[in-house]
Amino acid sequence: MNKVILMGRLTRDPEVRYSQGENSLAIARYSLAVDRRFKRPGEPDADFINCVSFGKAAEFAEKYLKQGTKIAVTGRIQTGSYTNKDGQKVYTTDVVVEEQEFAESKAASSGDSNYQQTSRPAPSQAVGDGFMNIPDGLDEELPFN
Repeated sequence: MNKVILMGRLTRDPEVRYSQGENSLAIARYSLAVDRRFKRPGEPDADFINCVSFGKAAEFAEKYLKQGTKIAVTGRIQTGSYTNKDGQKVYTTDVVVEEQEFAESKAASSGDSNYQQTSRPAPSQAVGDGFMNIPDGLDEELPFN
């Protein structure tokens, strides 16, 4: 199985081209900066993953995605190679995008100062003893008793 799931921010605006021919196809290329979970001193904090999308997904990228946008992507890894103008063989690895979606609201991505992200309190901040307070008489109706 070849399945990739990524979440990161676009490092640049998507580069979109259209194939030639009667039924031209949109092809969008962009790079995602994906934070590394564990960081060692002297190593980068993120990986930069090249992505390519086709058709409607590419048109979506062209219309809605821009540098800094946080998105979630699913797809597959594809490797390839080509010979550059100097005659050297260059190897490539890309994620071929099958699905892409926004991973944060527009207000959060634009840095809107009126936007406040709500979150649940951490367990150490939770009020009470950690047990649900169920009014008398309702506990008989709960399926886990």
